[in-house]
This record gives sequence, C-alpha cells and structure tokens, in this order.
Amino acid sequence: MGKDVSPDSFDPRDRGRYRRKVQRCLDTLARMLSEGSFSFPRKHIGLEVELNLVDAAMRPSMSNAAVLEALDDASFTTELSQHNLELNVPPRPLDGDSALELERDLVTYLAKAGAKAEQAGAVLAVIGVLPTLTPEHFDQKWLTNSARYSLLNDQILAARGEQTLLSMDGTELPGQEPERLHTYAESILPEAACTSVQLHLQVGPEDFAAHWNAAQCLAGVQVALGANSPFLLGKAMWHETRIPLFLQATDTRPEELKNQGVRPRVWFGERWITSIFDLFEENVRYFPGLLPETDDEDPMEALEAGKVPRLTELRLHNGTVWRWNRPVYDLVDGTPHLRVENRVLPAGPTVLDMMSNAAFFYGAQRALAEQERPVWTQMSFQAAEENLYAGARRGFDSQLYWPGIGWIRPDELVLRVLLPLAHEGLRDSGVSQTAADRYLGVIERRCLARRNGAVWQRETVAQAEERGVDRDSALASMLGRYLELSKAGEPVHAWPVT
Repeated sequence: MGKDVSPDSFDPRDRGRYRRKVQRCLDTLARMLSEGSFSFPRKHIGLEVELNLVDAAMRPSMSNAAVLEALDDASFTTELSQHNLELNVPPRPLDGDSALELERDLVTYLAKAGAKAEQAGAVLAVIGVLPTLTPEHFDQKWLTNSARYSLLNDQILAARGEQTLLSMDGTELPGQEPERLHTYAESILPEAACTSVQLHLQVGPEDFAAHWNAAQCLAGVQVALGANSPFLLGKAMWHETRIPLFLQATDTRPEELKNQGVRPRVWFGERWITSIFDLFEENVRYFPGLLPETDDEDPMEALEAGKVPRLTELRLHNGTVWRWNRPVYDLVDGTPHLRVENRVLPAGPTVLDMMSNAAFFYGAQRALAEQERPVWTQMSFQAAEENLYAGARRGFDSQLYWPGIGWIRPDELVLRVLLPLAHEGLRDSGVSQTAADRYLGVIERRCLARRNGAVWQRETVAQAEERGVDRDSALASMLGRYLELSKAGEPVHAWPVT
C-alpha cells in the first residue's frame, strides 16, 4: 500500500500546496525523460504477494501485528486489514535461472511466514479472495494500525459522501441459479479482500509504452487463466471477483459523478499510450489528491543541481490511483528507473502456479512488445478492457476478442497464439530453457485441463452442497482442503475435487 503518512489531518492549504508540488514533479519527470536521465543496464523483475491469516475455523485471524513481530523480517509488511500481510521479494534479473531461484525463495519465505503464523495461532492462506469473510470483518476497527490506512479510509469515504456499495451479479455454480450480492460497508475494508500478486518489470523509457500496451492486451487472458477468487461474503460471484470488488471498494464517486463520466480510481485507462508520461499526466489531470502530504524538496532544483529528484508527491499520488497496469517511478541506491507494475493476478493457489503466471506474463509481454505490427494497433482499447471484465466474470468459459481471430476462448487463445509467443519472449529475455519449460508447461496443462483455482473452488463447494452441506460449512471445509493442497505444492490443475 505504499509509504506511511503523517497522522495529522489536512486543510485546504495543504491541498493547494500538494497540487502545485505534484505538477512540479510532473514537469520534472518530463524533463528527465527528454534529457535521458534514466539508467537501464539490465531488466529486473520484482514480485509482491498479499496474504491472508485465518484461524482454526478458517475465519479471518486479526493477528498481523503478532505475526510480523515474530517474523522480524523487512520483506514482510502490513496491509490494509489486520488479517493481511504483504511479502515484497527483493528484485532480481529476469534472465538465466533467476525464476527458479525466485521460486525457491518464495517457498522459503512462505514457509517461514506460515511457521510464525502458527505460533500466533493462525494459518497462512494464499488466495485471491478469502471465502470465509463476513460483513463484520469490514468493520473499521479491523483496519491495520497505520496513519496511512486510517487517512485513506477517511478520505475515500469523505469524497464519496456515503457508504461503500458492493453490488454485483454472480456467475452460477454448476447446476445452480446465479446469485446476487447487494450490501453496504462503512469502511474501505472490502479492498482488503482483494489479495493479489503484483509483478514488476523494469524497462527503459523508450520501451515503456510498448510494454504497458502489451500488458493491457494481456489483462483479460491473465485473469481468465489465473482466476482464484470466486466467492465473496458467502456468495458465488465472478471467477475473479477481485476485479469488480476492488473497483467498488475504493470508488470515490457517488452515482451522480459516475453518471457524469468521472473516472474511477481503480482504472483500466482509456487509450493506448506513447510514453509513460501519458499515464502520470492523466493521473494528475483526473484525480485529486487523497493524501496531500508534501516534503521540502523542489524536484526541478534538485535535478538542475545534478541530484536525482525523489518526486515524492507524484509517487504518493500514483499510489492512490489503482491502475491494473500501473506506471512506477522509483529510486534504487540513488538511481532512478521506471517499471510496469502488473496488478491483475490473484494470489495463489501455489507458488508454482504464481511463478507460472508470472513467466507467461513476462514472456508474452516481451514478445507482443517487440512485434513489428503491434497487436494494440489492430484492436480498440475498449476491446482490451472488455476482455478484462469478460475473463474475470467467466474465466475459462469467457469469450475474448483477439485480432485476426475474432472471439475465442482463453484456453484456445493461449494454446494457439500466446503460449508460443511466451516461449519466444522468455528466450529473447535470456531465460533458461529449464525455467521456461517448467512454468509454461504448467500453463499449457492448465489450459488443456481448463482448470484454475476458481474452477476448483467452485466445483468443491458445489459438490459439498449436493451432499447437503450448507454454504458456510462448504466454504470453510473447501478452504481447509485448499490450504492442504496449496501447501503440498502441486499446481492447481492437478488438484482432486473430492
């Protein structure tokens, strides 16, 4: 969720000062881009995983403070709710056997976190939406003790002026009727239900637009392939319910502003880009500051003095616009760089599944970004956005649009078009054949079986209900079995349902 902020409230002068500083940062970024101020010696990747804590009854365990204290590891940090943690894996090169090393590191990190969670009476759950959440878990008292989270909650609710509305039509379970969710929350804690894997790729300024556009084209395929969030508040919703839930949980717009066409802060975007500057400029133009805190740096003066500007306000502002593919400006050891942050994927079900999703994304993104006739020049931006929502709603049963093919199921699109491209992209990135075959082999078998985490969860609950088990009990028993299989490490397409 980004850096913490001052616990003090903001006044109108703070907002004016913040707006001017954000614009000053934007002007400085434009100059840095024009002057070639970015070093790009090598592609690096990074990964964040958001995690849940549950108790023995599979209910959320509000114990992140105790678990973090026991961990005493800077790689782990808080998230919005007291039942959340976040793991930030140190960045590394993409090439060679780096992905295999990352997989081993992830296993080690999660095993350590799981052991410390058990000491606190909790169990670690790596899943897109925790299926045992109830409305009581969205009470504001469960916000993690952090000034940033409290202020963000207050600012979003104040901007909207009313309670958080969660409203969506579900995708029916096998043999059942569709279900509907319509409820309200008095905090932004529904956002805490959306636990994700966030993939980072460092790119040079001249390559950013192509990589971002490619990521936008892949978003619908990614969620269809990796869906793992089919239940919310006891109801069967979308295969990847995080997509509509995150939008609704952080929406600052009452109905009147939606009707006027005001953009949501969880945003796919509205056009293909030619520069990373396009995205930051849109953020500044369309979205008021939620956390208008400023520092004492004049970024333009810092640049002219030969220093690297922190661009603090621009980065803070960017952290409150939740694009599904987000631009990132960051500093490492005083050196500035740019990243594409891919945010569409859910956490889980296993480390191997998450690594396979990552390898598919990095490979296909690279190949699409380097095509002579880019795919985004052959499809509308709206088609890419519609693919995201179609893939999230129905997973493998969705129909996605792809240039030169038309409407096609995601598994067929991957097997026929995108999987060969992913192999090509990983090869061109210098990824070892062993790593590419391991991870893309999982994607191939998942597509052939047409089974992801959402399919497994839905079938398991449906079968339990056919045996006469009520929904709450079915969800709790399903989650318990999910955690056993997830810990064993076999990819989800091979999981038994019974």
